Amino acid sequence: MKAALVGSGIGQSLTPGMHEAEGREIGLDYTYASFDTGHAPWKDMALSEILDYAESEGFAGLNITHPHKMSVVAHLDQLSGAADTLGTVNTVVFRGGKRIGHTTDYTGFAAALRAHKLFTDDAHVAQFGAGGAGSATALALVDAGARVSLFDRDEARAVSLAKQIKRARQDAKIDVGLVDLSQVDGAVNATPLGMDAYPGMAFDPADLNPRAWVADIVYFPLETPLTLAARARGHQVMNGGAMALYQAVAAFELITGAKPDAERMGASFDRLIAQRHLDTTHVS
Repeated sequence: MKAALVGSGIGQSLTPGMHEAEGREIGLDYTYASFDTGHAPWKDMALSEILDYAESEGFAGLNITHPHKMSVVAHLDQLSGAADTLGTVNTVVFRGGKRIGHTTDYTGFAAALRAHKLFTDDAHVAQFGAGGAGSATALALVDAGARVSLFDRDEARAVSLAKQIKRARQDAKIDVGLVDLSQVDGAVNATPLGMDAYPGMAFDPADLNPRAWVADIVYFPLETPLTLAARARGHQVMNGGAMALYQAVAAFELITGAKPDAERMGASFDRLIAQRHLDTTHVS
């Protein structure tokens, strides 16, 4: 069985390692490749050609990442669940001559919220960021019963996402704009802030009330300035590793048809993160 990750600048992705490790554990003959569209030969191929190639070569599925999560939709036969609602896809499965798109960003964040027991039912949650991943986290929060206040530096993008979710979920409680963080029950960073290339924090945990929880979707570094500051102040914190893990668990099952062990995949994720940290430290 074969699968691959399609995206630009994916050389450091943990996805291939996580998938292949779990495949070995359950006895699958499973190889997972990287099709980096920032480099030849994939750079010189249209996205439609990459999908044609993968399907003709017998790949079971593909994971899709930046910058193709929205553009891939035009090349699919069917969208499933939240992928249809949001118009964004990060997993493509080839089944019965059809290309079916899913978003495990949505299912992964929803599973992470449950696993970490973050209170969402009728909770007021501030989310910063309304991009590709942010659309999935916002919908997951709404579906978990939260009232979401959405902020993005591009206000039009936030307004568009809120309207999109309201069209699909008529009872959705979602609005746009900055709110008084001392009055919210939780806050989510769905921006790139906190990554090495994007230093800083989307919001200051000092502005939150002590009972509020904090979630981040950035997973490298695993502990960002935001999560470190929030932990130091005693907040319940979920780092980006949770969403990364559970979206990979969901994608593995969609692509292979086999049910993975989430705890075991989590251990693989931790090992890969630790190895990357060692490699980075050694290089520096």
